[in-house]
Order: sequence, then C-alpha cells, then structure tokens
Amino acid sequence: MSDEVVAAFDVDGTITERDCVRPFLERLAGRRGLVFAIARRPIDTTVAGARRDRDALKEIVVGGVLRDRRVAEVEAEGRSFASYVQTRFLRPDVMDRLRWHQRMGHRTVMVSASLRPYLEPLAAALGMAPPVCTDVVHDGDRYTHRLDGGNCRGPEKAARLRAWLDANGLGGATVWAYGDSSGDRELLAMAHHPVWVAGTTVQPVPAEFVS
Repeated sequence: MSDEVVAAFDVDGTITERDCVRPFLERLAGRRGLVFAIARRPIDTTVAGARRDRDALKEIVVGGVLRDRRVAEVEAEGRSFASYVQTRFLRPDVMDRLRWHQRMGHRTVMVSASLRPYLEPLAAALGMAPPVCTDVVHDGDRYTHRLDGGNCRGPEKAARLRAWLDANGLGGATVWAYGDSSGDRELLAMAHHPVWVAGTTVQPVPAEFVS
C-alpha cells in the first residue's frame, strides 16, 4: 500500500442534500419534456418498469431529453446548474469533511450516477478531480440517446473507481468512500474507510484524527 490517500464521494444525497438529475433535466426540457422523453419509448419504458431496471429507465429519460441537443448548449446549462447547486444544494457537514481531506493532501473525486455536464464544473469549483460519473454518448456536436458505458451506479461505481485509481497510478492508495444509498454499497465495500452519511451529521474531522 502506498502513502497516497483518495477520498471518493457519491453526489446526490452525499455531497448534495437532494437529487440533481431531475432538476437539471427540467431546466433543459421542462416537466413536459420529461414526460415526453418517457412517452416516446412506451414499450421500452414498460419493460424497464416491470423489471425495475433503474439503469434502463435512466437511459430512457436522460437520453430522451439530451438526444439531438447540441453538446455546447447542454454544457453551458451544466455550468449554470453547477453554480446553482453550489449555492443551494451542498451539505455543509460533508463539505467540511471534503475540505479536511483536501487540507491533508488527499486526492478527492466524485463517483456518481449524476451527469457529467454539471458535475465536471462543480468538481472543478470544489477543487476535486474530474468526476467519475454517468455521461451520454455524443455524435459530433450533438448528443445521442445512449449512456456512455452505462449508469455509474452500484457495481459500476466500484468498477469505474478501480479503473480510475489504476489509470492515475493510485492502485495502492488508501481509499475513503462516502455514500448514502444502496447504489453506493459496492463503492463503500471496496473502501478502507467507508462512511455512511444518510441520516447523520458527518463530523468535520474523523474521530481517529482528533487529538
């Protein structure tokens, strides 16, 4: 094991107090646009709902909203939404813990099923590495309806974080992980220091580091 330390944070419900995906999509398409994204693929939606396939439903809704939109348009809206999230949605307790990790010189990264167009500028604003997260495939300057590599949730979170660690020469790093839902289970399981943040106030400094 190396001396490197990485702190990996889920976003929705962990870094933020609420879900970010739906309000971002509503900014782009409005509530009617969300309904239309589902209605345009009724058979796929019915099958995914019957199977309780959250990842397939995510692709139907997100892909339905982003499909054929210009990448530049979505990214501009993402920057605006990231600023909104930073002022309205962030959890103060988790922000204090994030800053502690950064003061300690730890690498910090978001690992999230939320969407790259707003997570990338949000991560930059918070001094974090580019996010490991859900994205949508684009063809030239426009988005398609397909998720790029699937939804970054559950086992996919752990797999992508491992790939990120290896790609950055951090395969031997000590890993802290923060999450709040069943979609974070595998992420927390792979960490040396898993931290469950739902229904609790995260202390600014871990107890074992308080002198």
